[in-house]
Amino acid sequence: MIERRPFATLGAADHGWLDARHHFSFAGYHDPERVHWGALRVWNDDAISARSGFPPHPHADMEIVTYVREGAVTHQDSLGNRGRTVAGDVQVMSAGTGIRHAEYNLEDHTTRIFQIWIIPTERGGEPAWGSRPFPKDDRSGRFVALASGMGDADALPIRADARVLGATLGRAESATYTLGAGRFAYLVAATGAIEVNGVRAEARDGIAIRDEHELRITAIDGAELVLVDSV
Repeated sequence: MIERRPFATLGAADHGWLDARHHFSFAGYHDPERVHWGALRVWNDDAISARSGFPPHPHADMEIVTYVREGAVTHQDSLGNRGRTVAGDVQVMSAGTGIRHAEYNLEDHTTRIFQIWIIPTERGGEPAWGSRPFPKDDRSGRFVALASGMGDADALPIRADARVLGATLGRAESATYTLGAGRFAYLVAATGAIEVNGVRAEARDGIAIRDEHELRITAIDGAELVLVDSV
């Protein structure tokens, strides 16, 4: 089962400083057919204007993965963590029992991110934050785990039976991914048109997948991919 969800059908909210597209029900956007996909609860496609951002606000019991597509995000939180995550890199916040944080675009141009929320396996736990670089050359032609609760050694840890992966493909290049039985995959091309087992999707479309064992993703143009695999 492969369902393409065109970008034009996503939820939308324009706050002036933030232009957001919602793959799943979020804030003022609700679609009973798009509440979650397995443990994947939120996938927001956000454009944050220069010198603006999300002021301090709380979270609890959620694994929040930020994939920076363009620009940079500067994080600060109630634990005293502070860091700047640039395009192509990833940050993870395990909200646990509760944390307050802010995410700012302190750059002189628009920052674009995917913000991905995954439901943790268990509630509670000490909150935590981390960030690390993932050079695009290292994931050329193949999927690399960026954040994982499934034992992927070089990925940022999350507290969920899930992994977030990235890949970059050249024109007409393909990559494969094996999806375990009973698992859910959600795939978005940040850039470039692709085909997934023969189903075509454009950049920033959502692709919801289940009951497909072997995925073959082919870039029609050069493509930058982000994939979530969860229970």
